[in-house]
Amino acid sequence: MPLTMTKEVFITCAVTGSGNTQDRSAHVPRSPKQIADSAIAAAKAGAAIVHCHVRDPETGRPSRRLDLYREVTERIRDAEVDIVLNLTAGMGGDIMLGPVETPLPLSAGTDMAGATERLAHVADCLPEICTLDCGTMNFAEADYIMVNTPGMLRAMGAMMEQLGVKPEIEAFDTGHLWFAKQLVAEGVLSSPALVQLCMGVPWGAPNDLNTFLAMVNNVPADWCWSAFSLGRDQMPYVAAAVLAGGHVRVGLEDNLWLGKGQLATNAQLVERAVTIAENLGARVIGPDEVRKKLGLIKRQPKEKAA
Repeated sequence: MPLTMTKEVFITCAVTGSGNTQDRSAHVPRSPKQIADSAIAAAKAGAAIVHCHVRDPETGRPSRRLDLYREVTERIRDAEVDIVLNLTAGMGGDIMLGPVETPLPLSAGTDMAGATERLAHVADCLPEICTLDCGTMNFAEADYIMVNTPGMLRAMGAMMEQLGVKPEIEAFDTGHLWFAKQLVAEGVLSSPALVQLCMGVPWGAPNDLNTFLAMVNNVPADWCWSAFSLGRDQMPYVAAAVLAGGHVRVGLEDNLWLGKGQLATNAQLVERAVTIAENLGARVIGPDEVRKKLGLIKRQPKEKAA
């Protein structure tokens, strides 16, 4: 495979995520204000896109509350710095099975919602991008399944397109890319598509360069892709993605550490990614260039629309 390094790279910052990290670092934002402030700081550090989940402000646990998404969206849009907003649509597809001998009834933590409910905050807030986790998989927890059936993905993908929100295909394994290409072939998703390659997430694509290049080689040449990995491998994958022709994602959703014993902020992780990309000879581009590149539509929430 020839080296096809990205000359103009954009950085996505995944601000908080939905993992149980809220008590492992004081820098993981919980409230809408904290999430928005951290996203704005990341944008000032060089991130063109911020990828946002919301959390219960009191407990820090992941949430799907519409009012929290509205507040995050409004705070980011009212900021003095321009940012491309990417909201998750991955919540509401969670099954927690019971013990192995009695998997039913389902355990606490199960959160299964219909397509319209899973996209309610997207329809209301109208971000420029939202995620589409393009497959079902076993996640790290022993009895947790992330559920995204072909029927659900077809329905959600069609709704995203109708809303004018760009789907970011989250590919955790090669089969997810296979189905994403099927969605484009069926006309459910528009082409060229946007893909995020999610490496090293148990139990999806393993975190090694051979698998990473297999994922890269399965992305159609005219699509735009980005990639990330977890923990200590986050920054090496910044370099790997740029060298392989893609864009990059960093942030506290995927990694809490700047160095050994040093907890990071989102802005610090973005600054480190900017340094790596620029030292490789790439130019880090901003929100306006990203919008032109991806054909994004910047809009206001429904209640603010003219």
